[in-house]
Amino acid sequence: MKKISYTVFLIIFCFVQLQAQRITVGSYNIRYENQGDVEKGNGWAQRFPVICQQILFHDFDVFGAQEVLYPQLNNMLAALPQYGYVGVGRDDGKTEGEYSPIFYKKDKYDVLKSGQFWLSENTDYPNKGWDAVLPRICTWVELKDKENGMQLWFFNLHMDHVGVEARKESAKLVLSKIKEMCGTDPVIFTGDFNVDQTNESYKVITSSGILNDSYEKAEIKYAQNGTFNAFRIDRKTESRIDHIFVSPSFTIERYGILTEVYWSPIENAETANLGDSPKEISLTQYEARLPSDHYPVKVILYYNQ
Repeated sequence: MKKISYTVFLIIFCFVQLQAQRITVGSYNIRYENQGDVEKGNGWAQRFPVICQQILFHDFDVFGAQEVLYPQLNNMLAALPQYGYVGVGRDDGKTEGEYSPIFYKKDKYDVLKSGQFWLSENTDYPNKGWDAVLPRICTWVELKDKENGMQLWFFNLHMDHVGVEARKESAKLVLSKIKEMCGTDPVIFTGDFNVDQTNESYKVITSSGILNDSYEKAEIKYAQNGTFNAFRIDRKTESRIDHIFVSPSFTIERYGILTEVYWSPIENAETANLGDSPKEISLTQYEARLPSDHYPVKVILYYNQ
């Protein structure tokens, strides 16, 4: 009797897993390209190949990015040909200013609808809202899985870094848009929110009953640091200002903050065999660097249809 029950359990478990749609989601503030970073050794030209390798290795099905200027967008699309994108520049609704684009696997998803709105009292055209110091934009897309027909909505933004009222009102605005546009469909909401998990604007979202913080709901967490690093590998914080919020219908299997580094050469670097290692191993001095001033966030989730 026990053997039969166990077999039945396995059959049911496998059936449930087959019915659940697995999605790997990311949020990545890639840091806008600028000369100041070049002078400090953190230029875009050396960072973007690492960023694209990260994305490929972690195999995001769909991810939101922030601080993406038009030339950076083209660099990423050339290095990531399996991804399509939706989004526009926030300054003119075309190519000027930072994008908050949504990248998706072209062989996995069809785009049903897409668009954007500005985080402002006037959402239809480029402008600053409330006490924001810059125009801010939210990009959205409705995707359909080509294999199983699952449809989901994805929203991505970069909230203002100064305006306290703007961040709170932006959170309310996106929630109202989700209610208006998405009904009971599954929703994923990513971005650089410029507030951590203790802030009132964060709580506007998590107390809404519409979205959960994937960190709080994850079965497995790997978060050795917060999400902002200022290109300082020697600093740690508990603050998570980059978030992935999801509908309650999602089950969150894994949540991770990806603290990977890369190494840049040092002039006249020392090379030596160290410790009790085999003689053919030599270690050369390099400088550990970070691909961006934010760590990317990765979430593996399931949606039961």
